[in-house]
Amino acid sequence: MKHVLAILLAAALLAAPLSAGSEAKVHADVVYGHKMGMALTFDALVPADQNGAGVLFMVSGGWFSRWSDPHGIVSGEGRRFGAIGDLLDNGYAVFMVRHGSAPLFKVPEAVADVRRAVRYIRLNADDFGVDADRLGVTGGSAGGHLSLMLGNASDEGNSGSNDPIEQTGNRVAAVVAYFPPVDLQGLTGPNERFPALDFDAEKAAAISPVLFVSEDDPPTLLIHGDQDALVPISNSERIKAAFDEASVTSELIVIEGAAHGFRGEDGERASSALVAWFNEHLGVSSD
Repeated sequence: MKHVLAILLAAALLAAPLSAGSEAKVHADVVYGHKMGMALTFDALVPADQNGAGVLFMVSGGWFSRWSDPHGIVSGEGRRFGAIGDLLDNGYAVFMVRHGSAPLFKVPEAVADVRRAVRYIRLNADDFGVDADRLGVTGGSAGGHLSLMLGNASDEGNSGSNDPIEQTGNRVAAVVAYFPPVDLQGLTGPNERFPALDFDAEKAAAISPVLFVSEDDPPTLLIHGDQDALVPISNSERIKAAFDEASVTSELIVIEGAAHGFRGEDGERASSALVAWFNEHLGVSSD
């Protein structure tokens, strides 16, 4: 039986309204690419009082990527990741990035999709009032895995491509990953719960972020519960050790007693740490 460390549910989706008086403009269903005749999209949530930085949120749980009404997210009428409201309240533009979803699409395809999303947002940063060099990325579980792939395995773009999006680099300036799986080797094959893992085992190393740690990786915050049975804390501990060896700025916050997904005070603590990390590393004053 495969080690259950393998993967994730987006259990960190919490309902929380924006602060009183908060306003955000919604750019819904922005198309950043196509595959198999379908559009790849994200929603951009842009606060009225911007700080010039942006955060990409990986809409992914078990590498399933589902649509929800972005207007409901902004109004608090829908369900959303608890940190999104805090980011908007602090002036960040938030990009809700969806990828080709399981069960049809597998993890390698999800990685390729979110890389393209970064390229598109960087190329068109002015349209959303953000600095292309002040973009962070975050997500939980599968979304944390994708966030780490964007942080650890980025590039400067393909200058030989005829597509201006592919010519654009996909580097991000800071990462916050909640309870991420960091090594997919040994986890691939038929999987009823996580069908996105059913791909050629030879491709697993190329999408395992712990294998791509290098000294030029962006500052990375890891947040993990010590009672997580789905994605054990050893995942974050392992990649934190790799960051330390490569002298990458990083921190691991351990939430005692927390399992896979944070609730109540644990969620508030994680959200506060996330905002503080992006404030520090995306050049935003905390005043």
